[in-house]
Amino acid sequence: MDNTKTSVYFMPGLAASSLIFERITLPQDLFEVYLLDWELPIGEESLTDYARRMAQKITAPNPVLIGVSFGGILVQEMAVFLNPQKVIIISSVKSNLEFPRRMKIAKTTKAYKLIPTSIFSNMEKLSAFSFGKSIAQRLKLYERYLSVRNVKYLDWAIERIVLWDRTQVDTSVVHIHGDADEVFPIQYISDCIVVKGGTHIMILSKYKWLNENLPAIIAGTFSGYSIK
Repeated sequence: MDNTKTSVYFMPGLAASSLIFERITLPQDLFEVYLLDWELPIGEESLTDYARRMAQKITAPNPVLIGVSFGGILVQEMAVFLNPQKVIIISSVKSNLEFPRRMKIAKTTKAYKLIPTSIFSNMEKLSAFSFGKSIAQRLKLYERYLSVRNVKYLDWAIERIVLWDRTQVDTSVVHIHGDADEVFPIQYISDCIVVKGGTHIMILSKYKWLNENLPAIIAGTFSGYSIK
């Protein structure tokens, strides 16, 4: 570990492997990059206990934690057990107050329990139900990047997202969000750096913007477009 460099840990989104960061490159003379991957939960492990366990994988002092989507929720929980220099979330939320209405309804009605997560364990089966070029292309993306298809993990993760109980925003968290995010629509999000045309998978589609701007965002010198 080079103490002259900033240690940056990346955490992928729900069911995704660290392959989603394959297009992200930070200057090697300034940053030491580490990629984290999901572990299977132990029983009905709470998000807090899971975050404590994942925090043990962080060996560098004062790291920068960057999480995408559910990974963004997780790094905020991990920060409690660490002394991070900075926490950055991408395509995520800072509290459950930023959840869209449908997620709040899913929590109240427990509709999330009806999601047939077992279908994701077999991409070939899923592709048989696909119609049209764009859906087929999306399934190819899923097959490449969504490698954590364990049903127990998927059921656990969906429940932990929907039931996330954070209502108090940590104002030190830096939030990067696309104005075309279809999972966490921008109208529910406040105080973030806005990426024009960024969807929920902008870690892949807007990698050039991220490569260009992440060093300044980490350093705290970014001066681009943001909303309060």
